[in-house]
Amino acid sequence: MTNMAETLTKPETSINEMLDRPWITIVWDDPVNLMTYVTYVLIKLFGFSKERAHELMMQVHTEGRAVVSSGTREAMELDVQRLHEHGLWATLQRDDKI
Repeated sequence: MTNMAETLTKPETSINEMLDRPWITIVWDDPVNLMTYVTYVLIKLFGFSKERAHELMMQVHTEGRAVVSSGTREAMELDVQRLHEHGLWATLQRDDKI
């Protein structure tokens, strides 16, 4: 992962590239929701196949987080809100991959 200071000092990274980076929605592991419920929510909200939703749920379970969507800030704010409405812990941030 690069931080903003490293990104700003890299001459090959332009301001336009930094501004064009998409936002991502992250689902975080929590001690409350069952794995089957997390899988169900990912299928319902994002239209993932059962297999893909299960993979993402396992990533949340084993790594503590998973990226479930990417796009504009406004779209990611909506995704986070919908995940919260279903009781999942979620945040958004700029994609750190440039």
